[in-house]
Amino acid sequence: MFGNMEEMQKQMQAKLSQITVDAEAGDGAVKVTANAAREILNISIDKEKLDWEDHEQVEDLVMVAVNRVISLAAQKEAEASQDMIKNMLPPGMDGLSGLFG
Repeated sequence: MFGNMEEMQKQMQAKLSQITVDAEAGDGAVKVTANAAREILNISIDKEKLDWEDHEQVEDLVMVAVNRVISLAAQKEAEASQDMIKNMLPPGMDGLSGLFG
């Protein structure tokens, strides 16, 4: 019924790595891009919007942006997982997918 789970997991990882999300902090001072596999792809910092003497502020903004993008990536991962489960179920049983998340 579930086919080759290992192959499905590989396909899911490939799919997740193609889904990107962005988050920012400090009105765009720090922007982070990640994929739904929760890998950070890019961090950009607008040096004009930061006080570089305030190291704690810079660190906090990076941390906030990273946490936001990880949360968004987790949401996308959950959506993709639900779709995969829904597609695995036989026709007419897609209502059962809600049992898994």
